[in-house]
Amino acid sequence: MPAGRRVAVVVLAGAMALSATGCGLFAESGPDEAVSGFLDGLSSGDLAAASAFTDSPDAARATLEQARKALSPESIKVADKDVKHSSGADDGTATYQLTWNLPRGRAWTYKADAQVHSTQDGWKVRWLPTVLHPQLAAQQSITVKSEPPDLAPVLDRDGMPLLRPQTVVGVVLDPAKAGDVNAVADKLGASLNRFDASVTGQSIRDGVKALKPGAGYPVVSLRASDYQQVKPEIYELPGVRFSQQDRLLPDDKNAGKQVLPAVRSLVEDQVEGAAGWRVVTLDVAGGEITDLHNEHPKPAPAIVSTLSLKAQGSAERALAPVPTASALVAIQPSTGELLAVAQNAPADAQGAIALSGRFPPGSTFKIATAVAALSAGSVQPGSPVDCPGTATFENRTVPNEGKFALGTVPLSKAFAKSCNTTFAKLATDLPPAALTDAARDLGIGADFVVPGLTTITGSVPPANTVAQRAENGFGQGTVVTSPFGLAIAAAAVQSGKVPVPTLVRGMAATSSGLGKPVKPEVLDAVRGMMREVVTDGTATLLKPLPDVRGKTGTAQFGDGTHSHGWFVGYAGDLAFAVLLTDAGTSKPAVEAAQRFLTGLG
Repeated sequence: MPAGRRVAVVVLAGAMALSATGCGLFAESGPDEAVSGFLDGLSSGDLAAASAFTDSPDAARATLEQARKALSPESIKVADKDVKHSSGADDGTATYQLTWNLPRGRAWTYKADAQVHSTQDGWKVRWLPTVLHPQLAAQQSITVKSEPPDLAPVLDRDGMPLLRPQTVVGVVLDPAKAGDVNAVADKLGASLNRFDASVTGQSIRDGVKALKPGAGYPVVSLRASDYQQVKPEIYELPGVRFSQQDRLLPDDKNAGKQVLPAVRSLVEDQVEGAAGWRVVTLDVAGGEITDLHNEHPKPAPAIVSTLSLKAQGSAERALAPVPTASALVAIQPSTGELLAVAQNAPADAQGAIALSGRFPPGSTFKIATAVAALSAGSVQPGSPVDCPGTATFENRTVPNEGKFALGTVPLSKAFAKSCNTTFAKLATDLPPAALTDAARDLGIGADFVVPGLTTITGSVPPANTVAQRAENGFGQGTVVTSPFGLAIAAAAVQSGKVPVPTLVRGMAATSSGLGKPVKPEVLDAVRGMMREVVTDGTATLLKPLPDVRGKTGTAQFGDGTHSHGWFVGYAGDLAFAVLLTDAGTSKPAVEAAQRFLTGLG
């Protein structure tokens, strides 16, 4: 065969089968056939055939099998094969390019070379580990290692870090190695309960009992700073092991408990980026020697949430001193972007009441009653209406708070002073579904699918009796809403349309069950009436703040001896709803609203 001739990798199946048995056909083979046979067996996965074309089949096969098992290639491609030997010579050289196509779309390409020589069994590849890769030495192996990318942070709307990667230490109990499991569980519970009140000796024992044989029980995950505090107490406990990983967490572990975990779960696939990977050589003890290939991780871009750290922090501080379960939701009317979802500790113990609680709205619902009455054309803000201390509708007597009476006053004043009897009478003069429709026109009763969140706006069933319409007219009876739903309603009044709320930019929400747009002249009238609540009504504490508009609410619940306090309103392009459960009156809710708005700076 002429020197330097390039040949394709072609090996007859019969020749390969015979090569594996060591039959003597190799006496007639040449250097091209030896190199082609080796490379064809390597690329096809027939490592016995590949090894048989070498002068040390056992050693070759062991190395090739180790590499193929470690790398798990989907295919190996051979290119640029070139075999050179002089006519009459009993040795030669070969060069070639190998491409390992690995899982996850990874490709590793490099050039290698081999020596061939004539033996009594024909031409053979002289076996050295460098035949597989030029940097592979004897007593070494190859493996691939993944290099996880750094997690991208989640930023708030102003570019401040809302969630960022932080080290978390997992505490795991292996009962098979713990010895006295009950004693270890009690010690762990006593040490870890300060970080998570649900972790107790009993909870750990119950978790261990439910394990499958040989499994470990994940006790808790701790921030690195918390782990360092408790490490001296738990590190040496028998059967306890630890693991580390990076997770997206807020700087304040008590912040946004009802919304930030939702943001994290929503974006966790997007913040991982593309993992890097390395092909490395290892010594006999498994230690790394050399990088044969290195692809650096590619970080993902930062994700931007609609939340505002400033608004979220101000809302949480506003609720912190309240002894009963309380919640605040803030939204930007012009965009529908959620700015804050805040609860205090007693509310967190009840779940996500800010987003999906169902509470009587009390007099805040007079916004919807006003929309219904004004849309029907029966009244205007200046229309004279009666505000007696009590009024009876069928068998239901409706009182004002403390049974105050105003006599005949403009509708706007009855709204500002929160006259229940006036709005009960307005509701009774409307059709059974009028309040249902008006509420839906403001977003209450509509359904929003906000990626990452479970939300309920509320429910306003049609009222077929006069007494029921009277009660619904001032937010009692069968009407229930959430702080989320009332924040949507306030935003609808401010902007003129029901906003579709979002939590993460680029992740659109969907809506269904929306009503009709409210007439502009009706909205103008309601806006003016909400301003009068602040300037000359039940929320004058907020008068010094710039152009706040809203409505207070005191909503009885249970046996009627307890009441929730509400304030719902907007200031500029910020709409919000504040709920203080079992507050007695609306005054504490107005005070919380003041703390929230002044805290925005």
